[in-house]
Amino acid sequence: MTTHMHITAWVIGIILFFVTYSMLKGANPKAKMLHMITRLFYLLIFLTGGMLITDFGAYAVKMIVGIIVIAAMEMVLVRTKKRKSTGAMWILFIVALVFVLYLGFSLPQGMDFF
Repeated sequence: MTTHMHITAWVIGIILFFVTYSMLKGANPKAKMLHMITRLFYLLIFLTGGMLITDFGAYAVKMIVGIIVIAAMEMVLVRTKKRKSTGAMWILFIVALVFVLYLGFSLPQGMDFF
């Protein structure tokens, strides 16, 4: 059950991230509210991921990379709001997201895709 909550939280979090990003690019006044909701989902992702840890050694790298993904998402949004360059943060986000998805699906609690 916790795995489903975690996957649901990060899928909704990523969707909210992209919606918030497009609202910030369009200077929509409601973007600030959606950004706060996205931050709430960052916390939900972190908490549900923490509940999944059974063997800290095997999941430590995934946890660290997951935190990097969340940090990169937040940095993209904040830098977009301030109208600063986001290229490096997008690269960090994409690389870390692919790596954390690979780790999440290949570790024992993940699905057997790899």
